[in-house]
Amino acid sequence: MKLEGEVRIPSGCAIAAVISKEGNRMSGGLITEAMKPMHNRSNGLGGGFAGYGIYPEYKDFYALHMFFDTRDTRKACEAFIKERFEIAKSELIPTRKIPAITDEPIIWRYFVSPLKCALASMQLDEKEFVARTVMKINTEMKGAYVFSSGKNMGTFKAVGYPEDVGVFYKLEEYEGYSWTAHGRYPTNTPGWWGGAHPFTLLDYSIVHNGEISSYDANRRFIEMFGYKCTLQTDTEVITYIMDYLVRVMGLTLSEAASVIAAPFWDTIDRTEDGEEKEKLKFLRTAFPSLLVTGPFSIVLGFDGGLMALNDRLKLRSMVVGEKDDKVYIASEEAAIRVMEPDAENIWAPGGGEPVIIKVKEGAVL
Repeated sequence: MKLEGEVRIPSGCAIAAVISKEGNRMSGGLITEAMKPMHNRSNGLGGGFAGYGIYPEYKDFYALHMFFDTRDTRKACEAFIKERFEIAKSELIPTRKIPAITDEPIIWRYFVSPLKCALASMQLDEKEFVARTVMKINTEMKGAYVFSSGKNMGTFKAVGYPEDVGVFYKLEEYEGYSWTAHGRYPTNTPGWWGGAHPFTLLDYSIVHNGEISSYDANRRFIEMFGYKCTLQTDTEVITYIMDYLVRVMGLTLSEAASVIAAPFWDTIDRTEDGEEKEKLKFLRTAFPSLLVTGPFSIVLGFDGGLMALNDRLKLRSMVVGEKDDKVYIASEEAAIRVMEPDAENIWAPGGGEPVIIKVKEGAVL
């Protein structure tokens, strides 16, 4: 008889998210509680959260959340950061000791602003400069990992069950207008601190349930543009694909969804709107190596919104609910009911159909 933790469950992993369209801030304790009814979707080898709007006092600075193996590694990395950034604040990320979370690395955060002289010398805009710095640290500095790098947002992750990770990071003390969460059941890649979800770059974050069978093709393509997949899990590549398509190439979120979960050719051929048909043909032809195949349900967090997306065959569960100004997303309705017992309009998005929710303009200061 197989015991818990000895059997492979490809359909494992749990995702959840909540957003206030009015920009009202919610405690991170809410999303932590939402993960409890999905406990059996995880196996304790990875859990994490991303919160948006959590650093209003440092909203103009990039928040670098980092893991370090040793104090010497931290000192060396900090010296490198000072060559490129003004550091407004540097501190340990507050945690509480609990039996369920062990062997933690040094967990640090820096609130930084790129030095103008560094931007000028490299002739880059701020976001590209920060993205390249993250890649350089994660590929060249052994024992140092940047696992969050956006403005007014942050990722918190660890080896453990998500409900324990939330307690460990004291998420009830943070407030944000949007939260995402993940409980991991590693299948083909190791369970370790850097490999827990969410995966982030700048303000983009991804939580994912499923497996990416196209990972090698996706990775080879995206690494031609300076991205480096170093965190030993397939999901990381989706984050970089979204950054490339939306920030670098200028696609809309809906267009990016039509790349990674592209309609089948016969579906495109049946599209009656001529302009839409030509656009879908172009996207399939222009970015064939960024089609993500395999079962997946993902939630993309970004500055001012969320996007939920299933693979085009809908091989992983995902439901959406609403109540007043809030929208809830989760692998199971039970998680939504924890966040809002009176949630309405519960429905399951179709395969390849993005659900995009944005905060009202001007609501987030």
